[in-house]
Amino acid sequence: MKPKDIFPLLFVLIGVILFGGGLIFDESRLIVRLWPYQVIALFILLIVAFIYQFEREEFSTKQLTLIAMISGISAVLRIPFSNFQGIQPCTTLIICSGFVFGPIAGFFVGALTPFVSNFFLGHGPWTPLQMIGWGLPGLTAGYLGRTQINFKVVILFAIVWGFLYGWIMNIWHFAFFVKPHTFETFIRTYILSIGWDVTHAFGNALFMGIIGERTIRILTRYKERFTIERV
Repeated sequence: MKPKDIFPLLFVLIGVILFGGGLIFDESRLIVRLWPYQVIALFILLIVAFIYQFEREEFSTKQLTLIAMISGISAVLRIPFSNFQGIQPCTTLIICSGFVFGPIAGFFVGALTPFVSNFFLGHGPWTPLQMIGWGLPGLTAGYLGRTQINFKVVILFAIVWGFLYGWIMNIWHFAFFVKPHTFETFIRTYILSIGWDVTHAFGNALFMGIIGERTIRILTRYKERFTIERV
């Protein structure tokens, strides 16, 4: 494992420990009373860890410009669909970006999408979780893009992340709005979100099936034009 990969994994491990503590201990414990804010802080630290990795990656100026442009387009795509339950074309663009440009670039396209669009839709404690929730599809798509796979696998990948994004966002809802923090209320929170998650997964499959393959070809063509190879 590379040293730069330790930081995200470390924060995830700490997050799991704190999350478990919030479910095991009763409401009188300090770890439970401060637990929602600890969750937000850990997600922010996780984002910082990925920023550190991004700084170590070698991107040309043209590639950075293209990544920033894709992030802007993704943010703009999210805004008009914000009133539709879970249906978001930006998820497709994020996955395609990671698939073509790699894990770190994919993560930043995903993370910048809610960060930019929330200037119009509203920032809050949910923003760090949205940044991780959309950043991770781009990150994992980057590893998926390193293999030769059938495009149907990419569609299935998008469907899976329709559910995973909702499960990540449930952490924020559970931490701030559900009382008491018990394993039972935790399970109920996730059961009640099934409708939203299914809609998001359906929207991902729809957009990926319609525009996904063409988007990957277009982004691949631009990547080839902007990539500088050192001999």
